[in-house]
Amino acid sequence: MKLNTNSNVYTIVYATVMVIIVAVLLAVVNQGLKSRQDANRRLDVQKQILTALNVDYSKADPAALYEEYVKEDEWDGKPVYYATIDGANYTVLPLKGQGLWGGIWGFIALEDDLNTVYGINFGHESETPGLGGEIVTEKFRSRFFGKHIKDGEGNLRSIAVLKEGKRAEEGQEQVDAWAGATITSTGVNDMLANSLSAYADFLNQIPAAGVEELLNDNEEEE
Repeated sequence: MKLNTNSNVYTIVYATVMVIIVAVLLAVVNQGLKSRQDANRRLDVQKQILTALNVDYSKADPAALYEEYVKEDEWDGKPVYYATIDGANYTVLPLKGQGLWGGIWGFIALEDDLNTVYGINFGHESETPGLGGEIVTEKFRSRFFGKHIKDGEGNLRSIAVLKEGKRAEEGQEQVDAWAGATITSTGVNDMLANSLSAYADFLNQIPAAGVEELLNDNEEEE
């Protein structure tokens, strides 16, 4: 029996078969690339954490440096990263928020007192180049170095990101917002406050021996 290639039935069946074939091929390709995509995403996170720790990986293998310096853990189901560099201990916490045009994120590295900012890193989806997009620059992130996320009495206060001339609340330290990027800077301000608040109980531990004691406790649990 000869098929009528001009019939509507033939056209529908042919189109359906082609859609199924293409879908199967795409699924196979996607599955084949998934492990590579996952590896690339993990490497990107590792680079961001190293940047927050002020580690220059431009002339080295970032994955190897990460493996050498950083220990992954979690607290209350949330990720925590411990790092030991040149004998000094640091704690790195993730940041996540909303900018002007999309999501913003980052990592903040705290010194042994779980209070002093050793380093910080920011990323964004689609902030405006030359304005909100400048949050990724060294010039902006360095404004946070040495700042404190707690007040003099040890209460978590975050760090205010404000326009030049504005003052933070009493007991809260601040940095200048990026000029011309008010909404993105406000997003960074809110991201810091919200993300750190999610770790409030963790940050209030303040062990006598600092982060080193936390690391030792984790090793004993393992």
